[in-house]
Amino acid sequence: MISIEDCIAFCGLTQEEVDAVAEHEHVPEAAATALANYLLNSSGGADRIRTMIIDDIHVALDEGRVEHAAELFAALRHFLSAHPAKADGKARA
Repeated sequence: MISIEDCIAFCGLTQEEVDAVAEHEHVPEAAATALANYLLNSSGGADRIRTMIIDDIHVALDEGRVEHAAELFAALRHFLSAHPAKADGKARA
């Protein structure tokens, strides 16, 4: 049987990054791992993940959840360091 930890390890993101995708897309954790894997292997997909995490940070700050925003910011920093060539913030055609 495949566990959620296996799905997270397979998708290429950390638990915190998967949680941010799940939060942004309002989907269960398992669905977020599948989406993350798909996006990381798609042109411009890492930029979409970066944008999701940034959007989550803005929502958390707007709602006064500063601690959660800080957790998301840490996840964003890790994501950018782990996927620098994929998530460069530049638009792709």
